[in-house]
Amino acid sequence: FVAGMSCVVLAGNGLVLLLAWEVMALAAFVLIAAEHERPEVREAAYIYLAATHAATLLLWVLFARVAAATGVFGFAPLPHGAASTATLLIGLIGFGLKAGVMPLHVWLPGAHASAPTHVSAVLSGVLLKVGIYGLVRTLAMVADPPVVVGGAVLTLGAISALGGVSFALGQHDVKRLLAYHSIENIGIILLGIGLALMGRSLGHPEWVVLGLAGAFLHVWNHAFFKGLLFLAAGAAMRATGTRSIDSMGGLARTMPFTAGLFLVGALAISGLPPLNGFVSELMIYLGLIRSALPGGSMFAAFATPLLAMVGALAVACFVKVFGAIFLGTPRNPESGEASEAPGAMLWPMVVLASVCGLIGLGPVLVAPALDRAIAAFVSAGGGATAPVPALATLVAFGWVMVLHWALVVVVVVLARAGWRTLRTAPTTGTWACGYPLPTPRIQYTASSFADPLVGILSGFLRPRRVHPAIDETFPPATHMSVHVDDVLLERAVRPAATVAGRWFGRIRAIQGGHVNLYIFILLVGALALLATTLPVMDAIRALWNGSPP
Repeated sequence: FVAGMSCVVLAGNGLVLLLAWEVMALAAFVLIAAEHERPEVREAAYIYLAATHAATLLLWVLFARVAAATGVFGFAPLPHGAASTATLLIGLIGFGLKAGVMPLHVWLPGAHASAPTHVSAVLSGVLLKVGIYGLVRTLAMVADPPVVVGGAVLTLGAISALGGVSFALGQHDVKRLLAYHSIENIGIILLGIGLALMGRSLGHPEWVVLGLAGAFLHVWNHAFFKGLLFLAAGAAMRATGTRSIDSMGGLARTMPFTAGLFLVGALAISGLPPLNGFVSELMIYLGLIRSALPGGSMFAAFATPLLAMVGALAVACFVKVFGAIFLGTPRNPESGEASEAPGAMLWPMVVLASVCGLIGLGPVLVAPALDRAIAAFVSAGGGATAPVPALATLVAFGWVMVLHWALVVVVVVLARAGWRTLRTAPTTGTWACGYPLPTPRIQYTASSFADPLVGILSGFLRPRRVHPAIDETFPPATHMSVHVDDVLLERAVRPAATVAGRWFGRIRAIQGGHVNLYIFILLVGALALLATTLPVMDAIRALWNGSPP
């Protein structure tokens, strides 16, 4: 799997890239299906396999169109025109499928939830970024892309960011919740790329620099903090034997290091200072705000409040997750008996958390690499290119570092003062509001905490609610829950697949087990292909070029 991903970014032509792409895709399929004895795992693996092969087919079309226009089967500068715009949009869909862009995301939540947790960390942190890599290489092929391309990327980014965090709010499975946050962060990356494309089309080089710098840095940042979150969630699942958020609780007492490391990842993914997620989102914010100035684009400026809303919803979601898993009291015996993860599991999390802190406290360290990547993107389309300013001239890295270090000092001082107070303060039981024997069921659950926000977004999320029915003097035990299914998968993809399966099932009659019949069918098929391929290809080519066949 790792070798396939490495070869994709090292490939010098489209054929090698597609071969490595298939190695990566098939290896990921085997990893996702590791626990194939469970039906839901098999289903998630096959949905992923169908999606990745659809992406491969689109990439063949992409490189074939590039070869027809330039003679190069791979990434090459394209001339400005309608045909090049269509090529870019095909690449956007093909690579967007692999990146999990909404509404092309239907494979992602199930695959990430079904794979072993360390595999989920690599799927989310690295595999999705291979799709982003291909998308960036594709969009860089045109030096002067039409505004519609940048607008399409910006729109998909807004849908993915808001849709991903909204669906995450209603999840009870911690891995599925983290998977939806991957969609959210892919949307944030696309917001930066879309802003850069619009800046390239409208002649605003500062939009290009801020958008690409924020997007590229967020590619790294998401790999670090999402890997950290998946590994910490895996440690909690190993200790409790469950992925259900509502079945955990109180783990901070027995797993303090895992709880602290998960908190670092939660703060980073929520875009809060002084960690790395804040730095990359700040660059995208600065670019979007510049687009609202006179002479800018109000279409791009509308993404600014949307990005702020996504950040607020992410904070609410991780308050829910951290509170339900690590705070309060254990909700089952396994959570009460959990023990801290071993050192072999903790040290990788410590490394990832340290990188999150390093980029947040020293963002100037990554500026040179970002400047080189932006220069490569700008020059990839060929032709004359306008110079772009250095990132350090647009972002006050010095002030960011001063504010972040000041915040660290304040937090350390308050923590020391709080620790001294805790050591000397008397302890007693919490007042139980009149209940002589409080139970863990009195605590907030993931459903009850998120229910108000899910209710606001119910027109989009279509939640299924299970409310307690108390209609007798001594009612039996009951519960309240809110279930949010993936609307596109459940109401569009799955019904369409059922209908297609029913129609294709009609041709199973030819599978009678007779070798002679199979040979005859192959012979007829080969003759039909020989008789029709050349005339059909000539007709398609003529229609493609706009002339009658």
